[in-house]
Amino acid sequence: MVQVGQAAARAGTAAGEPSLVFRAGPLLGALRLSEVVETMRPLPVHHLAGTPPFISGICVMRGRPTLVVDVARLLSGGDTAAERYVAVRTGRGTVALATGAVLGIRTLAADDEGRHAALLGEAPARLIAAVGTVDAQPVLLLQSLHLVPDEAWTAAAATATAS
Repeated sequence: MVQVGQAAARAGTAAGEPSLVFRAGPLLGALRLSEVVETMRPLPVHHLAGTPPFISGICVMRGRPTLVVDVARLLSGGDTAAERYVAVRTGRGTVALATGAVLGIRTLAADDEGRHAALLGEAPARLIAAVGTVDAQPVLLLQSLHLVPDEAWTAAAATATAS
């Protein structure tokens, strides 16, 4: 299993990457620092009709409309109040991830052996690059490029055009 905090890459694994670790409801999530733009307090959210339940809506971040993804709802289906927003780069623009507490930066190795696709199912495996541990708790290294489906981008574009 991939371990958070390992200093050197083991044979057959990818080198460790600095990752931002945060709480997402009952789970721990992580993002590669190279994908993180900034963290901030939660901003007011405007709900979008026709988006998946894990899309909280849209906020205005640095003067730009930005989709907000509820990470706890995405990963576990549960409701959790957002304590922080983590802005990340995706292939189509910046997205704000509503998370619980940010726990800090850890070195996390990511390789295909840590994905556990058979356990996670097809859709979650698309979102998760690796599974590691922090203090004996599982931590899911997310792939920010795959967090927002096309229909959510379409709804956000329609809202931005209408306003």
